[in-house]
This record gives sequence, structure tokens and C-alpha cells, in this order.
Amino acid sequence: MSELDHPRQNQLLAMLPEPEYARVSSLLERVEMECGDALCEPDESLRYVYFPVTGVIAELYFTENGASRELALIGNEGMLGISLFMGGESMPHQAVVVMPGYAYRLCRSLFEEEIERIGGQRSGALHGMLLRYTQALITHMTQIAACNRHHSIEQQFSRWLLMILDRQSGSEIAITQQSIATLLGVRREGITEAAGKLQQAGVIRYCRGHISVLERAGLEAQSCECYQVIKNEFARLLAISVNPSPLSKPITAITTYGHAKDLSRRYAFG
Repeated sequence: MSELDHPRQNQLLAMLPEPEYARVSSLLERVEMECGDALCEPDESLRYVYFPVTGVIAELYFTENGASRELALIGNEGMLGISLFMGGESMPHQAVVVMPGYAYRLCRSLFEEEIERIGGQRSGALHGMLLRYTQALITHMTQIAACNRHHSIEQQFSRWLLMILDRQSGSEIAITQQSIATLLGVRREGITEAAGKLQQAGVIRYCRGHISVLERAGLEAQSCECYQVIKNEFARLLAISVNPSPLSKPITAITTYGHAKDLSRRYAFG
């Protein structure tokens, strides 16, 4: 096991005091996430909670007419499955892997036993952490909703690229323009135009489903305030400070260990 996929690479797990971390980590199962894997479906009972360490998950909502919209991105700063903590058994949207990598998952029964064990005490480290993460995630989702309504496609695209960079190693992003359009709920032509402007400005380089971020500062200048609002809220509530990787740092190769058995449905991302 490499250091890049150790449970403590997830910043929520890393926040736990050693006794609680030792107990929780002993229950975790390491799984590989491939781009397009669906971790849960709308109104489907959640079977696991996931703590990503090197992959990125998107929570997506699809309307009846097939339109889509990304609700949140979850990487090593968070977890998927907070609805189980809040007392729900499912959620009305999908969770799909958009950047491959690894996660540690905890089956529903064990997670609920752990929540029951702490008795809902606000003084418990795990309980307090999950409450603060829930608030940060709500801010994340509401800010994205405002961004989708009020900001230009170029601003949304820049904000999205920054959020992906914060949740993975390196400055290379393997994804097609159509996939980004699906995630942001816009037309592919809009992403093509936005990518062209950023490339012309020397901020990114795009070629056949591969984006290289050349100048992060330029990308931040093109983004709206939503990126910083979300980042600040995670720092305020969870003391999570995202430290972007140097643009010269290459992506570390990840060894394949097999797929999680329940990741059956695939989506065309990447």
C-alpha cells in the first residue's frame, strides 16, 4: 500500500483522535474507483459511506428530460454518504466517479453502529466532525447552485477546474469537454469556447480529452468568487486547508488492485 492511498490521506479521517481513528480504520475496506463508476443511484438505499483518498466523486442530479447538473464534488476533503448520518437511507441523486483513484469505504451497518455507539453526543470527535462537514457540504451545494445561475460558463469552468485540482495530485486532468458539459449542465459548445479562451490566454492547454493547467493564478483570476467561498468554509469549519500541488508535479501512478464489486453501472466520463 502506498502512502498516497493511506486512510489518513482523507482529511476527515485524519482529523480523528488516535483512539477513534484506530477503531474506525480497522473497519474500512480499500476499493478502487474507476471513472464512470456509479457509487449510488437515486432513491437507492445506501450500502456504504466512502472516504476518497485519491479519486473524485461528483454528486449529480438528472431531470426527467435527461438534463444534468453537478451538485457537489467530493475528494479527499470529504465523504460520500452523509445522509446516513442525518437519518436518511437514500438520496435523490447519483454519485459518479469523475476522477479515478482509491477510497476507503465503511458498510452501512458498521457506520450506523459507530454512530449509535457514540450515542449522538456532540462531544464525540466523530459526531462533531460529521456535523461540521454537513454544514460545509450544504454551503458547497448552495454556492454551486448560485454559481450555475449567475456566473458565466467560463467562470464556472474555471471554478470547476480549480476544485478538481484541489482534490487530486498534479495539474493534468483527463476528461472530455462533453463530460464537463454534462457535469455543469451546459452545452458542449459553451465548454469548447471557454476552454479556447483559457488556452489562448495561456492558462491551460487542451488536447483530445486532456487538460493541462499551466497557470493556476490565471485560472483563479478567471474564476468567480464561489471557489473561494467554498474553500474558506471548509477551512473555517474543519480546518481543512487545500494546498495545491506545484504545477510541475506529475501525477503519481496508482497500482490496480481490482474493482469494488458493487460498482456496476458506468457513465461516460473521462
